Order: sequence, then C-alpha cells, then structure tokens
Amino acid sequence: MIKPIELVIFDCDGVLVDSERIAARVQVALGAELGWPLTEGEIVDRFIGRSHAAIREQIAARLGEGVATIWSERFEQLHREAVDAGLAPVDGLVEALDVLTLPTCVASSGSHEKMRHALGRTGLYERFVGRIYSATEVSRGKPAPDLFLHAARQMGVDPAACVVVEDSRPGVRAARAAGMRAFGYAGGLTPAEHLEGHGTVVFHDMRKLPTLIEEG
Repeated sequence: MIKPIELVIFDCDGVLVDSERIAARVQVALGAELGWPLTEGEIVDRFIGRSHAAIREQIAARLGEGVATIWSERFEQLHREAVDAGLAPVDGLVEALDVLTLPTCVASSGSHEKMRHALGRTGLYERFVGRIYSATEVSRGKPAPDLFLHAARQMGVDPAACVVVEDSRPGVRAARAAGMRAFGYAGGLTPAEHLEGHGTVVFHDMRKLPTLIEEG
C-alpha cells in the first residue's frame, strides 16, 4: 500500500532556481580555458546533480589536483557573478509553491552558502529557511540516498511518505535508492529520458507539480 505524501523534498539548482544553465555555461568556459573541452551535454552527464566534491574529483583525475583547485575557485567566483547578474526562479515555481499545502524542504548537492546566495537572490530563501539540507552534511552525495534520507529524518517523516522533485539523473536515482517517489522536472537541461524510471513521474511544466503530487 502506497503511503500518503507527507513531505515534498526539492532539489535546488534547476528545480527552485534556474541556475543549471548558468553552471553549465561556466563549466564549458572553464573546461576550454583549463584543458578539458566539454560540451553542454557532457557537462549535464558528468556534473549536473553532483556535489562539488564529486565534480572536483573528476577534474583532478583528468587534470591533476592543482588544476582542480584553480577550476573550483574560478567556478565559485564566476558562478556567483553570473547569479548576481541574472538568476531567476524556475518558470512556474512560485505559482506551484503558492498552491502546495504539504510541508516542504530543500536537499541539494550545493553548499549552504551557495543555496543561501541563490535562494536569497530569487526571494525564495524565506520560504525554506530552517528546512535546507546540503550534501556537505552527509558522507555520500547523489546518486547515493544519504542526503534525502537525512532530510526525511530531520523533518521527522518516513522516507516512504516523501516525494522528491529533481532535475538530474543522479537526483532521481538517489530518490529511488531512498525509497521515495520522484518527480523528474524535464523543463531544464536534462533530457526527459535521463529522468525516466521506476517510481518517477516526468513533467515539463512546474505549474503542474501540485496537481501531479495530489494525484500521485
């Protein structure tokens, strides 16, 4: 028997704030500059949805620790500047939040500082303050289930009564591994087919999320 939904767990980048395009653009530029040319599609496959530590590990394996350090520092700086210049909530997100009546929280691969900055710039921080969880709080990032299980534990909700809203392949895999239902948002960079799978509803319009959750 499927448990009634008691908690909606949101990823941050690409689900709450339209930042994945910014991140991908910056990563493509840094790769060209630092010796690892990558297309946007390759960035989506390798980096999107993964923690800072996991991305750095890939860069270090390819280019060495020194370049990985430079890359990470430059990414933080350039990403922050780009966010300040023009970050917005994901299209339809505010309307969806205004309709949702279930408890919500955020569980993201990003650091608390990065989330505070991005959510603050878009006026969303106050909607989630005190209910924001980062991969820095657990030993394994997505696609491991640790972060979502941590969020459910902190919120006092059985994982089986949680749904996760994600926009990345590692994210939906983490939700499934945690025993949670997933809603895969395909309105961003990740192709819909990368999000499809058991226990996952793929959708393209964030405004439809409340109805999908009510039905699901």
